[in-house]
Amino acid sequence: MKKPSHTILIADDDEDDCLLVQEALREAGQDQQLRVVRDGDELLGYLRRCDDGGSDPPRPDLILLDLKMPGKDGRQALRELKGDPRLREIPIVVLTTSAARDDVSYCYATGVNSYVTKPASFRGMVEVMRTLGHYWFEIVELPRRE
Repeated sequence: MKKPSHTILIADDDEDDCLLVQEALREAGQDQQLRVVRDGDELLGYLRRCDDGGSDPPRPDLILLDLKMPGKDGRQALRELKGDPRLREIPIVVLTTSAARDDVSYCYATGVNSYVTKPASFRGMVEVMRTLGHYWFEIVELPRRE
């Protein structure tokens, strides 16, 4: 079996949403390695372990970030990520239930690459994952892993 060529890191405390994304990626034919963290502190800890020079955990090629998580939420984590010169180049797509203009504006002002409101249906999520996978892993040039 071919090893996935890219790693997606999902930061979301809702286990059902994480499973939904995983199934939608599979249904969309996106063969990415998927890692999951449950809050902003876990996200930052994961990324800092990547920078320690080891190969595990793998540095993500894309982060899917929920805004509403316990502890350090997505807004706080986004601010820290984009403020860290070692981490700011990792593309971040906010994938959240909030369509509030304040959230959208804040995220773009802080440096998020895309903002997507979670679709209400599985078919909708499959289409979002297909589109994200196509865009981020087939069209754009991502930063090289060190």
